[in-house]
Amino acid sequence: MTEQELIELCSTGESTTLQYKLEFTTQKQIAEELVAFANTHGGTIIFGAEDKTGKMVGLTYEQVQYISRELGNTANEHVRPVIYIETETIRLNEVVYLVAYVKNGLYKPYKDLSGNIWVKQGADKRRVTENVEIRRLLQNSHQYEADAEGVDGSSENDIDTKALDAYFSNMYHKTVDDFSMPRKNVLRNAHILDAEDRLTVAGLMYFGREPQQFLPQHCIKAVWYVGNEIGGTEYHDSRDIIGTIPEMYDEALRWIKSCLKRPQNGQSFNSVGQLEIPEVVLEELLQNALVHLDLLKPAAIRLLVFDNRIEIVNPGNLPDGQTIDEIMLGNSNPRNMLLAQFGSHTMPYRGLGSGIPRVMATGSDVEFIDRPNGNQFVARIWRTTQKDQNTTQKANEGLELTTQKTKATTQKPLNTTQKRIWEYLRDYPKATRQEVAAALGDITEDGVKFNIGLLQQYGKLKREGGRKNGHWEILS
Repeated sequence: MTEQELIELCSTGESTTLQYKLEFTTQKQIAEELVAFANTHGGTIIFGAEDKTGKMVGLTYEQVQYISRELGNTANEHVRPVIYIETETIRLNEVVYLVAYVKNGLYKPYKDLSGNIWVKQGADKRRVTENVEIRRLLQNSHQYEADAEGVDGSSENDIDTKALDAYFSNMYHKTVDDFSMPRKNVLRNAHILDAEDRLTVAGLMYFGREPQQFLPQHCIKAVWYVGNEIGGTEYHDSRDIIGTIPEMYDEALRWIKSCLKRPQNGQSFNSVGQLEIPEVVLEELLQNALVHLDLLKPAAIRLLVFDNRIEIVNPGNLPDGQTIDEIMLGNSNPRNMLLAQFGSHTMPYRGLGSGIPRVMATGSDVEFIDRPNGNQFVARIWRTTQKDQNTTQKANEGLELTTQKTKATTQKPLNTTQKRIWEYLRDYPKATRQEVAAALGDITEDGVKFNIGLLQQYGKLKREGGRKNGHWEILS
C-alpha cells in the first residue's frame, strides 16, 4: 500500500471490508473483528487511525511491535480454525501505521474462543445464531451440500422411472436394474436417495414425479409485463412454471420465446424471422439460474419480460469469493455439485463454466448484477428489435454512426445502481472503486468496476489520466 492509498482509505470511512483501530484493544475484541472479516469477504484493519472517523494519528515503534505480536497471538490462539494474516507498516509524517490484511476464509465458519460466530454487517459486525445462516457459511466453504440433503416425506416411490432410466442410459448405458447390486444401493451411490432412503433435493428436482409437492418454492414465477416497470399492474401473461429442472427449463424457454419478437432482418417474406435475442443466450442463462440457485433461500426464480429488457432473478448471489469478472472469464465455482452433475447429463448444460463466455460471445447486451445484501443474482438482457434500430438510425441521421451495439446501449436507461455510481463520480471525480463501494454501501468493489465499465460503454463516463493521478470525466 502506498502513502497516498493509505490517506485515501482513511478518508473514506469504515465499511464491510475496512476498519480503523487507534490501538490494539484486547485479544477478545480483535479476535471478533478477525472472525467477522474471515467469515464475510476478508478485510483490512488500519492501526493508528482513530476508530470510526479514520483520523490519522499514527503509532510509535514500540506500539507497532506490540500490536504485531498481539495480532499474531490472537489469530493463532483466539480464533478457530486458525487464520493467517498479513501485515505491513507505512511511514507517513514521521509516524507509522500498521495495516493488517485478513483474507476471505476457506474453512468457514470461524469462531472466537467462546464459540461465537461473527460476520460483518456494513461497518459493524453481528453474531450469527440462526442455523440456516450457519449452513450457508458451511456451504460457502464447500463443507455442506444443500442439494444432497434428504427431503422429508419423500421416497423411492416418488421417482419418475422414465426420467431415471433416461439418465442412467445416458450416463452408464444401462438401467438401474442392470447393476449387480440392490436397486436402493445404486440410487444411494448416485446420491438420488440419501442414507434414510429419502430423495435428495437434487434427486427430487431431476427425477421426482411432482417435486413441488415437497418443495413448492422451487419453481419459476414468470410475468410478461406491459411497459418497463416491475411495479406495473398490467401484464400480458403470468404463470408458475413447475416440474423437474429439465421440465421447467423446457417450458420456460418455450414461454420466453413466445414473448419475443422475430424481426425479418432482411430475410425473405416466408421466413419465420430471427429471434431478437439469440437462443443460446436464453438457454445458458435459464440453465444457470436453475442449477446455481441458493437452495437455502426459500424463493422462486423470477423470469420477468419487459418491453425493453428481460430479467432472470435468481435466489442466491454469487458463491462466496466469486466475482462477476470471474464468471465472465469462465471461472466456475458451482454451489450445487449434484444439480450441476445431473444437469450435465439431462440438459444442454455443460457445467464447465463456459456458459457466460458463450453468452457474451453473441454480442448481446447482457448485464449481470450481484446483490449480496438481498442474496440475489440478476441477469438482465436488453432487447434490441428492428424498431429500436430504426429509431436510433433516424436520431443519428446525417451523423457518423457508431457500431450497432453502441447505438443500442447508448439509448438504454441507466439502472438505479448505475445512476448512483454516476452521480457519486460526478461529485467526486477522483474517487477510487473502493471509495465508491464504501460510500454506496450495498455494492462490492467488483460490482462498481463492472458497472463503471458499462457506464463507459454507454458513453456516460470517461477516464482521464492514470490510476493514481487521473479522474473521471462525466459525459452527458
